[in-house]
Amino acid sequence: MHKVHFIKRNSPVEYRLMLERQQTARDALAAGEGPNTVFLLEHTPTITLGRRARPEHILADADALARLGIEVLQSDRGGDVTYHGPGQMVAYPILNLNAWRPSVDWYLRALEETVLRLLRGYGLAGERLEGYTGVWVGGAKVAAVGVSVRQWITGHGLALNVSPDEAHWRVIIPCGIKDKPVTSLARLVSPCPPLEDVMERYVRAFEEVFACETLLDEE
Repeated sequence: MHKVHFIKRNSPVEYRLMLERQQTARDALAAGEGPNTVFLLEHTPTITLGRRARPEHILADADALARLGIEVLQSDRGGDVTYHGPGQMVAYPILNLNAWRPSVDWYLRALEETVLRLLRGYGLAGERLEGYTGVWVGGAKVAAVGVSVRQWITGHGLALNVSPDEAHWRVIIPCGIKDKPVTSLARLVSPCPPLEDVMERYVRAFEEVFACETLLDEE
């Protein structure tokens, strides 16, 4: 059975710092000097631009974003514009897919499946929508998935909306999708589960989908 090292951060982390942390972990894994790792965390308020991002999908100017305390950064993940911030669970798996299946499509579907299983634990029927990546409930997106894969080493991952500041969502067109709303566990489950509980359940769901043994550390 494969082993995966989970590292859970207990306070919001700047996006640029996690870019550096991911790259260090990817380099170590590619060199055979580090483990398969998943970082679990929240981010400080950040809009990220994926490889297919369109600037017009940011609806606020620089001054308005500064007043909201939102930073804008380029990312090498797939996809368009997205938001990260407190109240959102982010998972960054750094995996060598040769240990599972060297297939980007399989990996994307596996990440979606981890969220689908987590949602079932809260009595929610999550779903996939044909032509889109991510997880939806009742036609609204609850989790975004955007990855990068180089030489079968993965980076970036997924973001599940637990209880984010919804005002921040109004400054972007999330993932460039104009006709579909976003939602959160806070809207779907009463009372909203604490982020700690969501993270614990996510580790269990990941173990099931990736058939692995996990080691959890907190920072």
